[in-house]
Amino acid sequence: MTTSPDNGIAIVTGAGGGLGRALAVELMARGMAVAGVGRDAAALAQTAGQGGGRFVALVADVADPAAVEAAFARLDAGGLVPRILINNAAVYDHADFLTAPPAYLDHAMAVNFGGTVTCTRAALQRMVQAGGRGRIVNVATFADLAPLPGSMAYSVSKGAARIFTRALVADIGDRLPDIVVNDWIPGALATRMGIAEGIAPETAARWGAALALWHDRSLQGVTFERDREVIASRSLKRRIKDRLLFKPAPVARRLA
Repeated sequence: MTTSPDNGIAIVTGAGGGLGRALAVELMARGMAVAGVGRDAAALAQTAGQGGGRFVALVADVADPAAVEAAFARLDAGGLVPRILINNAAVYDHADFLTAPPAYLDHAMAVNFGGTVTCTRAALQRMVQAGGRGRIVNVATFADLAPLPGSMAYSVSKGAARIFTRALVADIGDRLPDIVVNDWIPGALATRMGIAEGIAPETAARWGAALALWHDRSLQGVTFERDREVIASRSLKRRIKDRLLFKPAPVARRLA
């Protein structure tokens, strides 16, 4: 079952450029109304101009809880119900831990972790009020597992956001089964925060939009990397037991 344009709006944070813009444009191309959250009104206007669909620009810093709540209140005033939230907004500050000012880590935590938490809470409250149905996709990374030199702020804050996803699923998964939450790792992108030889954001956006529009309870807590499901590792004991019971090995699902 998919989310449709007739039953709500998709919210994309960091929609003023890069992957966020590509996600907003792709969702509009698939018929969704999109609310793009970003700090730069001019950049959001450019995103709207590329979409050719229904777009609401919400100028707000996700690190500011009051600004986020005001942005969501604008949707309330327009009768727009959040059905999809893609937490994409992030900062990637390169700095050496010994020489960087302490605030650089605080800033990354406020945006990459705090912004995800704040936007998720605001969206969840409205999804519950509207009947308890929705999709939340958190744009994630493996940076917490394999940090690069100078990436401490990014790695720590994004790692915290991945823990938040798992904790959120543990907290609401049973009582709100139709609000489905995922982590999605798009891979290294050819964006300002990425690498020149990375994946085109438009390509990655097709995967991210497909995941956000895919509403299935079996996706709860599942991580996707690029266009493929990441299968959780199984212990040797579990693998032997499954074989004795003639249970087939799990097969990774793919995004169209």
